[in-house]
Amino acid sequence: MRALAVALGASMALVVTAACGGGGGVSQPAGSIKVSMSDYKFNPSDISTASGKVVFYLINSGTVSHDFVIRDGTGKRVSASELVSAGDSVVYTVDNLPAGSYTIFCDQQGHEALGMKGTLTAT
Repeated sequence: MRALAVALGASMALVVTAACGGGGGVSQPAGSIKVSMSDYKFNPSDISTASGKVVFYLINSGTVSHDFVIRDGTGKRVSASELVSAGDSVVYTVDNLPAGSYTIFCDQQGHEALGMKGTLTAT
């Protein structure tokens, strides 16, 4: 009887772990651009892509929350991701990115000044 209870307990633990995904976030979609965000940089920091719909897979491997903001050459914000908690990942989609050169940066206080920025080129 005790062996059955132990086996049932172990089975339930496996079901709960599988349902939770074991680490938060989402899986990388096919065709997306993977960007790792850490304290305080993007990897890669220089990104090239086709214009139009662009899907980013953002992984926060840092210890604080980060976001991914796209700014055009005039300083105007084009788009911004949600805030991504440390250890989490999100899929961030820009539906219609025009061709051009952009700055990417983290909008959290002080992060851009600490070097959390890069370039995005859409052709």
